[in-house]
Amino acid sequence: MEHSPAIARALTEVGPRLKRLRTERGVTLSALAEATGISKSTLSRLESGQRRPSLELLLPIAQAHQVPLDELVGAPEVGDPRVRLTPRRGPRSTVLPLTRHPGPLQSYKMVLPADRSTPEPCTHEGYEWLYVLAGRLRLVLADHDLILGPGEVAEFDTRLPHWFGTTGEGPVEVLSLFGRQGERMHVRARPRAREKPAP
Repeated sequence: MEHSPAIARALTEVGPRLKRLRTERGVTLSALAEATGISKSTLSRLESGQRRPSLELLLPIAQAHQVPLDELVGAPEVGDPRVRLTPRRGPRSTVLPLTRHPGPLQSYKMVLPADRSTPEPCTHEGYEWLYVLAGRLRLVLADHDLILGPGEVAEFDTRLPHWFGTTGEGPVEVLSLFGRQGERMHVRARPRAREKPAP
C-alpha cells in the first residue's frame, strides 16, 4: 500500500520516538515487555523500524507510558491546517471526529457527561477500541461490568451487547477507534432475563 510522503515519514519516525520515550523514562525493553505483554524482540524491531507500528502494539505501549496515543504516532497534519473539526453535541455525549477521510478505521474523541451512567446495551457490526483519557469509564460488555481509569484500554467485538458511560462521579474523556462497519446503526439489545430461584 502506497502512503503519502507525510504519512510515510510519520511511520518511519514512530520507532525512534518510541525508543526516545522509553530511554528518557529509564525503562528497559524487558520491563516494557513485561508491562505490555509484547515480546522484547517485537519491541526492539518496532523501535528499529523493522516492525510496522499497529494499534495492537501502540495502545499497550501508550498505556504503559501513560501518554496519549497521538504522542507516540505524531500524526502529520492533512490538508489546510486552519481547518477546525466540528464536534457533534448530543444530550448524552460530545463527539469530535478525528478522521477526516472515509476508510476502514475511524477515530473519535468523546466526552461523556456524568449523567450518562445508566447502561443501555446495544450491538452493531465491527470492532472497537476505547482508550480512557480522563475520568472513570464504566464498560458493560456481555456479562462483564468493568471500570477503567486514565490510560487503560479495552477492545471488543461490537456484535456483543455492550455499553459504556460514566460511573456517575464525573465526566469521562475517551478516544474511540472503530473498525470497518463500526458506524452502523446501533440496535438495542435486550438484557438477558434473570433466572428465578427454585422454590
